[in-house]
Amino acid sequence: MMKIVFATGNKDKLREVREILSGLSCEVISMKEAGVDGDIEENGTTFSENSMIKAKSVAELLKGKNPELAAESIVMADDSGLEIDYLNGEPGIYSARYMGHDTSYTEKNNNLIGRLEGVPDEKRSARFVCAISAVFPNGEAFGTVGKMEGRIGYEISGSNGFGYDPIFFLPEYGKTSAELSEAEKNAISHRGKALREMAALLKEKL
Repeated sequence: MMKIVFATGNKDKLREVREILSGLSCEVISMKEAGVDGDIEENGTTFSENSMIKAKSVAELLKGKNPELAAESIVMADDSGLEIDYLNGEPGIYSARYMGHDTSYTEKNNNLIGRLEGVPDEKRSARFVCAISAVFPNGEAFGTVGKMEGRIGYEISGSNGFGYDPIFFLPEYGKTSAELSEAEKNAISHRGKALREMAALLKEKL
């Protein structure tokens, strides 16, 4: 069976990926499960560039570490983040590093709410963006991008999501991304859209 090595150590993200890609006849494993580790410098200027840098880097590491596994694995990586229009697209590609890697998301979310204090609904527009890249054993590579539009809420609300989900308000649902069920979120999320498009591409190639 073909394997998908997904370049993340985030258990929540891996659970989402496995759920959305469950229709493929592939086993999804983490970098750790593949025996790969190492710091990868994401020095791209877009989500797509960073996800491809990550996927290609992990594919090379896997070849060096476990050539046998590399020969039967598609390496996938994502780069995702939050773009707030009023803040000129911040935190954008620096979403994970915003205010420092060791800063809690509660602090990050409160900081962003504070920076938007007094800003009316119509100017609080924002989106989650997710770029997914895949690298095949033969070096073939391609990517997809998904987006979820919403706005920044006035308070932290919900515990079902992670990251910036508790401040990302979805007007059509009347709740934040962190207040959606996992099934609801996967149906409309940026990662869900990018992964479903990727799954369709993979089905054509596998």
